[in-house]
Amino acid sequence: MSLSCFDLGERMLSVDEALEAILGFAAASSPAHETLPLAALRGRVLSEDITSPVNVPQNTNAAMDGIALAWPVGQQSQRQVQEQGQKHAPLALPECWALVGESLAGHGYRDEVPEHAAVSITTGAPMPPGTDTVIMSEQLEEAPPEAGRERVRVTRPETVKVGQHVRQAGEDVPLGAVALTAGTRLAAEHLGLLASLGVDRARVSRQVKVAIFSTGDEVTAPGEPLPMDGIFDANRFSLHGLLTALGVEVIDLGILADSSQGMVSALRDAAAAADMVITSGGVSVGQADWIKPALAETGELGFWRIAMRPGRPLAFGRLGSERVPFFGLPGNPVAVMVTFLQFVQPLIRRLQGEHAWQPLRLMARAEESLKSRSGRVDFLRGVYHADESGQLWVRSTGRQGSGILSSMVAANCLIEIAAPCAGIEAGETVTLQPFMHRG
Repeated sequence: MSLSCFDLGERMLSVDEALEAILGFAAASSPAHETLPLAALRGRVLSEDITSPVNVPQNTNAAMDGIALAWPVGQQSQRQVQEQGQKHAPLALPECWALVGESLAGHGYRDEVPEHAAVSITTGAPMPPGTDTVIMSEQLEEAPPEAGRERVRVTRPETVKVGQHVRQAGEDVPLGAVALTAGTRLAAEHLGLLASLGVDRARVSRQVKVAIFSTGDEVTAPGEPLPMDGIFDANRFSLHGLLTALGVEVIDLGILADSSQGMVSALRDAAAAADMVITSGGVSVGQADWIKPALAETGELGFWRIAMRPGRPLAFGRLGSERVPFFGLPGNPVAVMVTFLQFVQPLIRRLQGEHAWQPLRLMARAEESLKSRSGRVDFLRGVYHADESGQLWVRSTGRQGSGILSSMVAANCLIEIAAPCAGIEAGETVTLQPFMHRG
């Protein structure tokens, strides 16, 4: 099977066949790139590997407030002796230590620390030359001065371990290591990592532009008077939210009436302005469905039927000489969101350079019997939770009609029932897809 031949025609495709064909469309695509400052990178996809120009941390430093000291040569801690299974410990760590200075974060102690002496140190401060161990403040108490020097006493010295509470230079990210790979979608933690490397900008895939519009004489924009036979346009705003969550630039073309020539003109204009075009409604076999004929005039139709519920009528093709990918999603609002998550989202992520992305799937036990029909994949709106033992359980949100958008609001996942299954009995294992776009 090859979508490039556009030979799928009228055949009903499985979900896997449809997804393979859609992703195959992007196999030869190479996204354009741009370089952006660090503050503008959230949600964007890296176009190149980021190699660390420094050690992170730059210096070996203290992980706790306390004192830094050099472990006496030839001695082991009582803890080390126990770990090694020895019966007798060498000489114990000295209880009292003279203080010869301090090492502060941003202002390290640069001199060599004498034997049996220590330096006060704060969290993040560089370890002074020759020191290798930190004893935290909670394990220290003041001792009488000696020879004009302050001293501290270590309580429970047998619990101290050589090298404790020390962060080694480069233990997070060593110099020259690949810190982030191309194809990474940058979240807050990635921005923090880049900043810790001193990276103030990065090369990312150019923002994908997606044109959306709704179709149908009955569709009315929110805020306008609702005609007797009208419905408010929910689909365009659901799509807008789903797209912006993926870092997409949305071109909102509004609502188009049921008109063949109007549809042809709109598709041509959208293809010239966007990297992808998405419509909702008008792709089934109804008398007033204009998308398929208009697509035949302005581009090519790859397929339009998938063995799934909701979302069986889904048209996929390409528009104009630009070969812009086109999705004609169903008209029912739940079907729009389900088909977007299964098919549109993977293609957008692929076009953005996120080639390794896979949807998160979890296994749970059904709290109740779940209806399905063999021969198609059913996506039910569900609510999952973990019991006290950590076992995941899932139940449906009730009525599963593809026009019941409130069931999507009540859900935190889709329950995915595979095509061979005629239903799921209570207690059986089922696959679920958490709603990762929320939050």
